[in-house]
Amino acid sequence: MPPHIHTPGGIGLPLTGSTAHGLVRPVFLCVVCLLAALLPAASSCPPPCLCYADGLVDCGGWGLSSLPPLHLLPPGSRSLLLANNKLASLGASAFANLSSLEELDLSNNYLDNLPAGLFRDMSNLTRLTLHNNSLTVTDRELFQGLGGLQRLDLSLNGLSSVPLGLLDELQGLRWLSLAGNRLHGLERAAFEPLANLQHLELGHNPWECDCNLRDFKHWMEWLLYRGGKVDAVECTLPKDLRGRDIRGVPVEMFNYCLQLEDENGGGGEGSRPGHGGVPPCSRNAVGPSGATPVSDNRNSGDDSSSNTGGGGGGGGGDAPTDCVRSRYRPVSVRRAIGTVVIAGVVCGIVCIMMVAAAAYGCIYASLMAKYQRELKKRQPLMGDGEADVEDREEKQISSVA
Repeated sequence: MPPHIHTPGGIGLPLTGSTAHGLVRPVFLCVVCLLAALLPAASSCPPPCLCYADGLVDCGGWGLSSLPPLHLLPPGSRSLLLANNKLASLGASAFANLSSLEELDLSNNYLDNLPAGLFRDMSNLTRLTLHNNSLTVTDRELFQGLGGLQRLDLSLNGLSSVPLGLLDELQGLRWLSLAGNRLHGLERAAFEPLANLQHLELGHNPWECDCNLRDFKHWMEWLLYRGGKVDAVECTLPKDLRGRDIRGVPVEMFNYCLQLEDENGGGGEGSRPGHGGVPPCSRNAVGPSGATPVSDNRNSGDDSSSNTGGGGGGGGGDAPTDCVRSRYRPVSVRRAIGTVVIAGVVCGIVCIMMVAAAAYGCIYASLMAKYQRELKKRQPLMGDGEADVEDREEKQISSVA
């Protein structure tokens, strides 16, 4: 039987084939349009990740050995979690065109070598986690372009050193962890660009508290002086300092380092700019205090070869590969030295005045002693004159009588 439709009056009228076809077509078109609108939204999340409305993309814990198709990330994604996978290597353009990301978590993977400029396009990144990987060395241009980074976690890796220039562009960094690595010592110049650093974790490293760590100890004291926090830096060597925190080791225990520097002609190769045939780096960056420049050899490598002989154009900012970074002295240290000099001058003047007062006292005492001696010599003479006067008076009285 043909379908019926009910009129408002309750009378059923038969529905012809043309009328039914005319009603089905609009419904079908509406369903197709709805699916077309939903399909792009569903396919904009890279499999097997989970995408959330707040901009979080969670790709962690899937055992991934390669990155998911990141070009499918939803527009405006803010956090990308790639933790707890099996990532061993990343291409130089792995994170290209991801400027919207503010957080990147690569912890608990097998990353052992990251290419230079890997994060160059992530200009808005504020938090980078590389915790518990297999990093043993890092390229000095690895963090290029991360001027807004505020938190960096490099803990539980195999790092044995922090190369000069690695942290030069991280002027906004506030929190840094290097705990649980294989660090024996650190270069002070590598950390001087971190003008805004407030928290530094260095625990669980085999520190050798010798002359190589002396300058970094001074930098840590400067960081603590301006309100920063540093966790325990326990010495492993030498044996007499094993287990002690280097922050509590008196600076006088490093005085022998100055003698060694003098004996070795300035503390070894490259310890002083301009000595040993090695030129100093160019000084075109601003130091932590904002007043004293810091050496900048970020652009050595390939760029230095192009600027050789030309002076680097008009800026002169590129440094040769074999240059030596000059040691920076923060304002607090320079003021402390000035205070010591002024205090020494004042103390010298006071000492001279005390010596003069002592000399004056000795001279005055000797003069008084001499005066007392002369006074005692005159007293007997005065006594003889009085006796003669008394004899004359007695004679006159007797004559009158």
